[in-house]
Amino acid sequence: MLTRLLVTGAAGFVGARFVEMCRERGPVDIIAVDEPGHFADRPEHAGIDFGTIVPRDALFEWLDRRRLSLSGIVHLGACTDTTMMDLTVLRERNVLYSQRLWQYATTQAVPFVYASSAATYGDGAFGYDDDESLIRRLRPLNPYGDSKQIFDEWVLEQEELRSTPPAWSGWKFFNVYGFGERHKGRMASVVLHAYEQIQRDGVVRLFRSHRPEIADGFQARDFVDVSDVLNVLWFAVTTPVQRGIRNLGTGCARTFLDLARAVCRATNHDETISYIDIPPSLRSQYQYFTEARIERLQSLGYDAEFRSLEAGVNAYVARLRQ
Repeated sequence: MLTRLLVTGAAGFVGARFVEMCRERGPVDIIAVDEPGHFADRPEHAGIDFGTIVPRDALFEWLDRRRLSLSGIVHLGACTDTTMMDLTVLRERNVLYSQRLWQYATTQAVPFVYASSAATYGDGAFGYDDDESLIRRLRPLNPYGDSKQIFDEWVLEQEELRSTPPAWSGWKFFNVYGFGERHKGRMASVVLHAYEQIQRDGVVRLFRSHRPEIADGFQARDFVDVSDVLNVLWFAVTTPVQRGIRNLGTGCARTFLDLARAVCRATNHDETISYIDIPPSLRSQYQYFTEARIERLQSLGYDAEFRSLEAGVNAYVARLRQ
C-alpha cells in the first residue's frame, strides 16, 4: 500500500496530472518537487492538492534533515525542451540530478520510477524495440535525447555494479498529449497547437515533409494520451515493476494528418489544413516516424487498452472547452 510518494517535476504536465490521479485513487501523502512558483502560476493545475512542496534545488538538503519513509519516488522532473542546446543545463537537470536521486533511492531502499524518452531512438535506424541489449546502439538526434540516453546507459551500468533501488523502472515516453500542457508553449503537443490554431485562424498548420518518399502530413508518431501514461506509472509504482527500461506508447503510429482531422472533427470544424516548411534548424532533429514496441510492458501483466487518438483528442478538446 502506498503511503508517501516523492514526485519530481510535480508542477509539470505529466507530474501534476500524476499527483491529481494519486489524490483520486487513495490517501497518499505527496512530496511535490519543482520550482515553487510553478504550482501557482499554471492555471490548469488549479485545485490540485500538491501536499508538501519542496524546491527542486533544495531537495537533497531537505531530505538530509529528515528521516522519511517513502513508498516510492516517481522522477518526472527534467528539462524537456527538445531544442535546448545548453549542454550544461541538460547535464545538470537531466543527468546529474537524476543520478543523485537514484543514489538516494538506492541507499534508502526506495522503489524508483523515472521518465526516459523516445527521443533516445533518434531516426529509428535501430527500430523502436525496447530490448535493453540494443540501448547502447541508439543515437539520439539532439542534446535532449542524448541526456536521456546517458542516464539510461548509466542506470544499466549501476545494475551491473549491483547498485540499484529495490525496484526500479524507466519509461520511454512517446508523444504524450492531454490537458495540463499549455505552459509548455512551443513544446506542447501538436493536438493543443492544432486546437488553438483552429480557434484563432480556422486552419491547422502541419510541417511539410522534406522526404520525397513521405507525403505531407504522413509523418507518423506514436501519440499517447496522458491518462494512459498515468495508468502505466501507477502500475509501475504499485506493482511494483522490479526492474527495466521499457517503452510507454500505444504501439500504433498515427499520421499528423490523422491528428489534424481528429481535432477538426472534435471542434466541429471543416478540415482546413495547410503545410509549412520545417525550420532548417530542426530538420536534422526531426523524427519522421515513431512507434513503440510494447510487448515488454504487456509481459508484465499490463493489459489495459490504450485510448485511440480520436478518443483521446475528443476527451482533451472537451476538457479544454470546460
